[in-house]
Amino acid sequence: MTIDIWFYYVLAVLILTASPGPSSLLCMTKGVTFNWKVGAYTALGSLTAITAIMTLSFTGLGVVVASSEWIFNLVKWIGAAYLVYLGIKSFMSKQQDYQQANMLDAPTGGFSHHYLSGFIVGASNPKAILFFTALFPQFIDPNANLLTQYCIFASTFMCLELSWLLFYAYLGAKSSSWIFASGRAKLFNRLTGGIFIGAGAILSTTTRT
Repeated sequence: MTIDIWFYYVLAVLILTASPGPSSLLCMTKGVTFNWKVGAYTALGSLTAITAIMTLSFTGLGVVVASSEWIFNLVKWIGAAYLVYLGIKSFMSKQQDYQQANMLDAPTGGFSHHYLSGFIVGASNPKAILFFTALFPQFIDPNANLLTQYCIFASTFMCLELSWLLFYAYLGAKSSSWIFASGRAKLFNRLTGGIFIGAGAILSTTTRT
């Protein structure tokens, strides 16, 4: 792999990871409602899922999954339903403000709960399989060592993806002081709830084409 090929790959992945999506919104929400550490656990869950999708696509199994209408729709509807669930849960919240003292405590259900939440959202977008399946053939050199190329592609993606997700979690944690103000928690819950529901609705309309 030449440095030019790697550079173009970095640009493609940078555009993908920097673009706001359900995972970044979830990490930001966790940062606001809990703290940066909870957002970081959520980011790790999302990173695990998307890295698994990337590995699947790199090995060629992604083509099998992407070509299966049944699997594609199953992933799509599970993901859409979970996003809508998160949206309704947030939108229907009666909370008027946040108590900052409680934000420093361990969250209810433990950090594994938030890791799993991030994993589900990260794994629930079947478009990621299509993206990686279409992306890798553009950069893979069939004459070079595939394992080495995978390690380079995977480590580059993981660094950029995790950096952006942690940034969104940090942004949420830092903006929490504004949201702690009385009455703004309700506004925040309505806004994020609507976005999650909208993201679920959009996801439900996606197709393999």
